[in-house]
Amino acid sequence: MSETAGTLRALLDLRRTAAEHAYGSDPEQTAELYLPDGDGPRPVCVALHGGFWKARYTHRHLRPLCALIARRGWAVWNLEYRRVDRRGGWPATWEDLGAGIDALAGLDAPLDLDRVVALGHSAGGHLALCAAARPGLPAGAPGAAPRVRLRAVAALAAASNLEATRSFLAPGGAVHDLMGVTPEEAPDERFALGNPIHRIPLGIPALLVHGTEDTTVSVRRSREWVEAARVAGDTVELVEFPGEHRAVVDPRREPALIAPRWLDEFR
Repeated sequence: MSETAGTLRALLDLRRTAAEHAYGSDPEQTAELYLPDGDGPRPVCVALHGGFWKARYTHRHLRPLCALIARRGWAVWNLEYRRVDRRGGWPATWEDLGAGIDALAGLDAPLDLDRVVALGHSAGGHLALCAAARPGLPAGAPGAAPRVRLRAVAALAAASNLEATRSFLAPGGAVHDLMGVTPEEAPDERFALGNPIHRIPLGIPALLVHGTEDTTVSVRRSREWVEAARVAGDTVELVEFPGEHRAVVDPRREPALIAPRWLDEFR
């Protein structure tokens, strides 16, 4: 059986055994824990879904990819968070990112918290890079002082620079909705703290995967982020493929295997 052929069956099996956990009092502050068969402790992959940080997109979007990753021996923490139209945006979404990952330390599950990585797609790729940058945040910033630190991060078709697309910054644009203001209007350091291009270097290995035919988030964003990270001394890899935005999270397609195979180095 090929690596992708058994994904649907694995998803059905894992959904029967996946446990939902709350990491806060808000209905959006939940996560699904996928545990593969066998003895632990298991390395953990934190999965972060995309969707322009909007509520109509949920963690269900990543379930097939979570199943594929769990089949490779990972425990997968499929994290939901408050989105812009569900009491989210700055700073709530970043607070959930930190609290949701740190909640791993309180689970009664066979997890190896010295082997935790993050994988995110699109807006979730933005959040994955923000999660990797948590150790460098100043005291009091949303998500600062992590209890659980990442060993590596994979960002797929990531919105890695919130300030790069002017149309997203205008009122009604996705980034304006997320941050509440434009960079010029910001009354604080929210763009400096919440935009991954400003949080380099990460200090951990990073992989960026991006389709050259992506019309949702341009491949230029990943190229620019990788160039800046390399200049800053980070260990970072960029893999481009001839495909569109969602190919990297569809386990029936080869690009979806790029990040799981890379993450196996840290398992």
